[in-house]
Amino acid sequence: MEIFWTIVVSLLGICFGSFLNSVIFRAQANIPMKGRSKCMKCMKPIHWVDNVPIISFFNLHGRCRNCSSVISWQYPVIEMVTGIIFGLLFIRALFGFGFAGFEDQSEWLIIFVRDAIVACFLLIIFVYDYKYSIIMDRFSIPPIIIALLANLWLGADPTWTLLAGLLIGSFFAFQLIVSKGKWVGSGDVRVGLLMGVLLGVKSGIVALLISYILGAICGIFLIAFKHRKPDSHVPFGTFMAISIIITLFFGQAIADWYLGMM
Repeated sequence: MEIFWTIVVSLLGICFGSFLNSVIFRAQANIPMKGRSKCMKCMKPIHWVDNVPIISFFNLHGRCRNCSSVISWQYPVIEMVTGIIFGLLFIRALFGFGFAGFEDQSEWLIIFVRDAIVACFLLIIFVYDYKYSIIMDRFSIPPIIIALLANLWLGADPTWTLLAGLLIGSFFAFQLIVSKGKWVGSGDVRVGLLMGVLLGVKSGIVALLISYILGAICGIFLIAFKHRKPDSHVPFGTFMAISIIITLFFGQAIADWYLGMM
């Protein structure tokens, strides 16, 4: 049964991924969420047959049925990644893998719902910051509130939860003030708050370190292959989003391993 429900949840995640693509596109184009999707080249509405996640993209060979304009690979990739993340988060919650000290196996469903919702926002932040170098309030503030309320419901210590958010958020706020916005943006401060509130102090610091490691590796790679200049803007929110998801699975193990080495 676990395999069956994991597949069901993954398929649900793929559908959510399609919705996330729509949110990203409409937010950037300043289009209301209501109304049918349409090709922005020929402006013709997209038929439901061509809106089936992943399948429609390959069925159409990555082009609009009406005008043959190219459809971005972002659409099937985000759908597939969301499905995979939903499946992995479901397995993590079901089997209690990487749980924090206050998280109890009996409340696995709440933990899964919390992580799945936060992951959706993180995927939006990942794409939006990478493509447009901005983290919008509407994508960064709701997951902070959701993570805070869910963790308090699950039994997290209110003082330490808030302190963890303030600690990591302040780390980025300090950089924002000192650099006058050249090193990090206000969106990074909010994602830092999310990092602390969701993960706590110990795992939050692990996520912070992973963010910088990923950023350094990708930055060196992009500069080496001349995709970016040394002084180019680095979409750090993108790396923070990845690191939070990684830390949900392995943060406790990494922190315990490091403390054991100490």
